[in-house]
Amino acid sequence: MPPSNRQERRAMRKDGVLDTAAFLKIAGKFVDLANRENQRIPATELHLAFLWAAARYNAHVAKAVLNVPNHEEFVKTMTDEYREMLRQHLADPGLDPDDAEES
Repeated sequence: MPPSNRQERRAMRKDGVLDTAAFLKIAGKFVDLANRENQRIPATELHLAFLWAAARYNAHVAKAVLNVPNHEEFVKTMTDEYREMLRQHLADPGLDPDDAEES
């Protein structure tokens, strides 16, 4: 159950637990970094670098933090999570190119 008030949310964040707003804020920082890097690196190269970095970090978390006993099960879980997130974002009309960019 999500925290009901601001004080509880702040306490959770202090303990390192992300509520939805904090999750989106930190995710937004990664998007901002990608957008800054995209000023000099083509998106077709950049998106693979971010994917590689995410895989590397998730492997570290699996092995060093969570001590995951079954790597293939973790890979399947993470792959399923990524697939669903990607589908949701591809369905987001807010990511459609502007008419001006299509011309």
